[in-house]
Amino acid sequence: MTLLGPSGGRPRALHPLAWWLWAASLAVCAMRTTNPFLLLLIGAVACFVVANCRGNAPWSRSLTFFLRIGVLVIVIRVVIEIVFGQRGLPGHVLFTLPRVPLPAWAAGVSIGGAVTAESIVQAFIQGLQFAVIVVCFGAANSLASPYRLLRCLPAVLYETGVALTVALAFTPELIQSIALVHQARRMRGIPTKGFRGLRGIAVPVLESALDRSLQLATSMDARGYGRRSPAASASRRLATSATVLGLLLAAVGLYGVIDSGSLFGLGLPIFAFAAVLCGAGLAVGGRRTSRTRYRPDPWRLPEWLVAVSGLLALAFMVATSVLDIVGLSPSFSNLVVPPLPLLPVVGILLALLPVLVAATPSAGKRSATSPIPNIADRAATPSLHKASA
Repeated sequence: MTLLGPSGGRPRALHPLAWWLWAASLAVCAMRTTNPFLLLLIGAVACFVVANCRGNAPWSRSLTFFLRIGVLVIVIRVVIEIVFGQRGLPGHVLFTLPRVPLPAWAAGVSIGGAVTAESIVQAFIQGLQFAVIVVCFGAANSLASPYRLLRCLPAVLYETGVALTVALAFTPELIQSIALVHQARRMRGIPTKGFRGLRGIAVPVLESALDRSLQLATSMDARGYGRRSPAASASRRLATSATVLGLLLAAVGLYGVIDSGSLFGLGLPIFAFAAVLCGAGLAVGGRRTSRTRYRPDPWRLPEWLVAVSGLLALAFMVATSVLDIVGLSPSFSNLVVPPLPLLPVVGILLALLPVLVAATPSAGKRSATSPIPNIADRAATPSLHKASA
């Protein structure tokens, strides 16, 4: 995803932290509700923004993979409920499975028995909630370059950021590698389906992964990865203590923000204080690591609009919970259509603002007029022609 630079001619990529903040806000919105209509709306907003704002980078087409994972999660959750679900609850019995007798020490576990429609619906909603969260983070993977995200991290987190970036880039690069190998085999008339096709694709993909790991190790060694500057023991202990205490407080505050049943007014100040404490610890600890930044990513008006649109969706969701509006967490003990609260719907629709401020005309297409990818992104993405051959 690119935007025009200050001169109006050279395109620039939107700051990756703006996309991750937008996606994380939508994911937290999905955590705070079990209304299926709101969950489906959150997933639809994430997919629509990706379809209009993604670029032509290899990782921009990874949302389909996350959608398939979400569908798989829903199916697995429903199957687990059918086979191992809690029995004895009132409801409309759909069918009855043969019950497997278990020993006395497994009294809390049941295999088989009567399966009710209420339990199936409840399991489907739980799986849908987790699937929407997966889709939100899949949208962030499709919109933000993992390599540009690494450059935005503080100096003290650089080594941890490298590991996270490699993990985030694994899925997009795996999808690209499989697609290239599949296309090469299909053009040569080699089977691509069944066990024979899977075996023929697995070996080149594994070879490609080994080549990427060697290239990554070589580039890290050439850039002096792991070099540190001397620092006083007092400042090192201060930075470590502040960071650890800040992370612990952030976990407590984040629980208060995410959990709809907790007191949000207490969790938000704790999380804000933890963020300041972590920032101070990271700033002090970053003095040990000397890093230079080549062409840093700017944070301008489009980044603010994208980030604020996601935070507004979360704010509307929290306001709905504080005002105790009916419909945010409906009960499925009775099979009735849950009400749809208007306030969170408005907030979720505000998350469509990136389509207006950061849409890419060539989203999903590769043409001659498409903007040229960033040099750092192209250099960080290794060639896979050898694996496809």
